[in-house]
Parts: sequence; structure tokens; C-alpha cells
Amino acid sequence: MFKLPAVTHTDRGDWRRAGFEIEFTGLSLARAVEVVAAAIGGERREQDAAHCILAVPDAGDFAIEIDWAFLKRQAAEQDGSSGEGWVELLSLAAERVVPLEVVGPPLPLDRLEGLLDPLVGALREAGAAGTRDTVIAAYGVHINTEAPDLEVTTLWRYLASFALLQWWLVDAHAVDLARRVSPYVDLYPEVYTRELCEQGPPESNAALLATYLQHNPTRNRALDMLPLFSELDADTVQATVEDDRVKARPAFHYRLPNCLIDDPDWSLGAAWEGWRVVDDLAQRPADLDALAAAFLDRWRPLLGVDRAAWCTDLAPWLRDRGLV
Repeated sequence: MFKLPAVTHTDRGDWRRAGFEIEFTGLSLARAVEVVAAAIGGERREQDAAHCILAVPDAGDFAIEIDWAFLKRQAAEQDGSSGEGWVELLSLAAERVVPLEVVGPPLPLDRLEGLLDPLVGALREAGAAGTRDTVIAAYGVHINTEAPDLEVTTLWRYLASFALLQWWLVDAHAVDLARRVSPYVDLYPEVYTRELCEQGPPESNAALLATYLQHNPTRNRALDMLPLFSELDADTVQATVEDDRVKARPAFHYRLPNCLIDDPDWSLGAAWEGWRVVDDLAQRPADLDALAAAFLDRWRPLLGVDRAAWCTDLAPWLRDRGLV
């Protein structure tokens, strides 16, 4: 079940949208394509040994691909040539080592459950395996949720909400050890959280971006803001990060949840719930200001904030306000 956030529409009056990226293993690319097509329909628009695009009516393009940048480049370069056979062999060899990924289009929030639950169920039935498949399986779910607007105060509230909740979210999602020790979902530095709380919303998005890049000059954050900031100022982002994988879009790129696709009690709605709490806190300026003040009150020179105590006290605080 996908619980809708408090703000469901953009400032233009349209439904906000969210796109999901699901990483898993246990299936060949060809089998995954068959399963996804059977579950949600779609016509194959393009395909090679590394990826396939399914055009789903009234939804958009779903990409099913091997998450291996080198292999995808080789497949694209050799499509239709005599060298494609060895790329296919590589893709089969990578089946248990390199995850597959289903990358969905941005979907209106009220359509997430109807489209994504059948997809996940079908992949599970077919034998897809997730984060716990191996001790090195750092597979996860990425959620790209459209911002309600791009005003500086709005974006600051989202950043502050996540920064103040990030330690609690690791516990709430029970983030797997393989993912916690990987560099891909690093949390914001505590000094950045403190700076957000002390300074409050800056006067401009340019100032908000400058502070973000000072502390987070990387894609590898549990809440990666580079795609959204690239929507506002791609040149400044690239001047610091210089990574062509950063694609501009007006969405928050949340990368923290595990992918437990082989667990019958798990759903994408469970992965979504952590982000929904962040989203709802961002719509409560009074509560957010109170939580920021509490964080600053607990800060100790050299030691920072006691993370365990913060998480212990945060859980009932969230419950008392109906956020969880």
C-alpha cells in the first residue's frame, strides 16, 4: 500500500509524480523482460544484450537493464554487429554478480500501487532476489519524487527534514550492512545538518546549492540532490561534480531503502513509507523548526549529537505527531 503524502499536487495543480528504480538479481535479462511485460503490458521499443525498453500504454517507458555501465556501452556500440555474441555471454555471466534494474517512468502518485505492485509480485514469483541474496548484495530501491515546487524555502525544508531524520531512517528501513558500508548511500555530514538548522532557509537557491556542494560534492548520498539542483543550475553542479550520470529532473533522488523483492511481506509501499515521512515533515514548518532547535540543543562541541539517543527520542516524537 502506498500512503499518499500530505501534498499530492504540484503548484501547477498537477499530480506529483514518482519514478522507482528497483535493483535485483536471480533472473536473466530476457526473463526479466518477459515477466515485466506480462505483468504490466508494454511493447518492446528497443533491445540489446544489456537493456530493453518497454513502452507501457498510459504510463511511459520502463527500462529493464543490466546495471553495468561498461556492458551497456559495449552493447550499444555493437548492436547489429558480429561482436554482439560476446556481449550476450558477458551479460549471462554477470547474472548472479551484477544486478538487473527496472527503471520506471515518473508516475502520478495515485497510480503507483496499481502499476508497481503487480510488477513486484510477478518478479518475486519468477525468482527475483534482493538485498539479502548475498553478503555483497548492496541492491536497493531508488525513489525519484517530484518536488511540489522549486522555491528555496520548500527545498530547504526537504533538506532539513531528511537531514534531521536520516539516522532514524537507517533504523526504520533496517538498511542492510552491505549497503551501509558501501559508498552509495552515505548520509549527510553532521556539520551540514547543523548548518541547515542554524542558518534556516537562505535567500536564494544559488546559496542553498553552494552550501550543499560544499558538504556533498558527490552523487553518493542517501538523498542525492544533484538531479534536482541540475534542473536549476546544471553548469554549477557539473563544475563541482563533473559526472555525466547526473541527469537534471525536478525530483528528490532517495536511495536509502533495501530491495527485499524476494520477501513476500515486503512491498515498494514499505520502501516508500520512509520517504513519505520526510515529505510530510517538510510540510510542517512549525514542527520542523522545533526539531531543528532540539537538534541544536543536543549538539556538543567535538562530540556532536548522540545518534542513538536522538533516534530513541525521535521515534515517539514522530508518533505523537501522526507522522508514523
